[in-house]
Amino acid sequence: MKITFSTLRLPNRGALAVLVTADRKLLSSGKALDKAADGALARAMKANDFQGKKNELLDLLVPSGLGNSRLLLVGIGEPKKLKSLDLQAIGSAIVSHMNGVGETQASVAVDSLGRNKAASAASAGHLAYGARLQSYRFDRYKTKKKPGRKKPLEKLSVLADDAAEARRVFAPLDKVAAGVHFTRDLVSEPANVIFPKSLVGRAKKLQALGVKVRALGVAEMKKLGMGALLGVGQGSAKESQLLVLEWNGTTGGRGQDRKPIAFVGKGVTFDTGGISIKPAAGMEDMKWDMGGAGVVIGLFHALAGRKAKVRAVGVCGLVENMPSGMAQRPGDIVTSMSGQTIEVLNTDAEGRLVLADALWYVQEKYRPKAIVDLATLTGAIIVALGHEHAGLFSNDDELSERLTDAGKSVGEPVWRLPLGEGYDKAIDSGAADMKNIGNRAGGSITAAQFLQRFIKDDTPWAHLDIAGVTWSSKAKPTVPKGGTGFGVRLLDRLVKDHYES
Repeated sequence: MKITFSTLRLPNRGALAVLVTADRKLLSSGKALDKAADGALARAMKANDFQGKKNELLDLLVPSGLGNSRLLLVGIGEPKKLKSLDLQAIGSAIVSHMNGVGETQASVAVDSLGRNKAASAASAGHLAYGARLQSYRFDRYKTKKKPGRKKPLEKLSVLADDAAEARRVFAPLDKVAAGVHFTRDLVSEPANVIFPKSLVGRAKKLQALGVKVRALGVAEMKKLGMGALLGVGQGSAKESQLLVLEWNGTTGGRGQDRKPIAFVGKGVTFDTGGISIKPAAGMEDMKWDMGGAGVVIGLFHALAGRKAKVRAVGVCGLVENMPSGMAQRPGDIVTSMSGQTIEVLNTDAEGRLVLADALWYVQEKYRPKAIVDLATLTGAIIVALGHEHAGLFSNDDELSERLTDAGKSVGEPVWRLPLGEGYDKAIDSGAADMKNIGNRAGGSITAAQFLQRFIKDDTPWAHLDIAGVTWSSKAKPTVPKGGTGFGVRLLDRLVKDHYES
């Protein structure tokens, strides 16, 4: 969908969305339109008991004298109480409605929403951002159009008091949305299309934006001693990979300032569970077990797209977990890159094995100032938090607070859960340094404790378990059904607020 900005002059063609505040108050552009329609808008609102509450919609027959194909009244509540997320949700609602009724071109008038022109322009920019996020569709494999299926909205024109400033506000947000869409594409692709090497190929598209992209194959990882990661992928015909992304948007600095912020992603491109095989029902969902890696790749798309002034590195362990005569067995003991040994009691607890070597690699090579890892790691996190929050575990209070605040500001909330010695003891092994599962109690916590054993004491680290938020079975504001891209906006905001120079 193409989004454009122009001056506040209402068009007499295409669909038109008009914002209405609480108690049926039209903005100045709406008042002019109502006057041209001889009061038809005011009468329609009263007849339909339309109050102008936030996200309330009223689709009208176009009054006589207007050439528009459709007129949509959009409630926004009290303008002074509107936050950026509210404006994004309004833009999302407009696009969703226009898609549902088959309008291909629409305009929305965004005037006088702020205390001044700059505030109004920011409102217009964020409304457009919500529209962009909502416009995503994954339908590339549909070869036949269903009878009666509506065409999606192709063009949205945002009419603003200061179109140039609104366009300036939107520009970096548009790049973040592109990163979100890139992640959604990766997560939505089937496993016969996205596997370790092909995922590396997709990531190489970021080179056009200035991101350095390289990958380590099995031979290189063997030399580094990555027995934990390689053990997961040894049952697959698809060769495992370690994807490394580097973005350097800084122009100087030495010492601590030159240390990168690091992001590590779990990239299990399909997870059968291995020898500890999963039930057949729902196994098709395991194509998105690479969601953590997808977020890291999408984040670098966003950072590079908006030219973020930060030095960042991303490392993604990419494997396919398959059962075969070569597959890892329950009871096997592997040696990680750190030198620590792991007794593999359940081959379906594989993501933590992949992350163990990826986390150690990024610390050894880059000495980062902080690490955030993301993984669709445990079903237990869904039991604990449902599909509303990602689980947050960390060894650093400041980093946790930063992530929590960033999540609130972009609508991708996280909830911190505890770590502790009592939980850590649950993964002690009698045969090796540790085992890859604890008992049934606190499964997400013991998984995080496992990861913490691969974090050096002086490194601030946070783990985000995104198993419950990577895929959505129902649409939400700015998030259509399917791959959500949860984490791209969150981490982009973290970088913007705390790590850019």
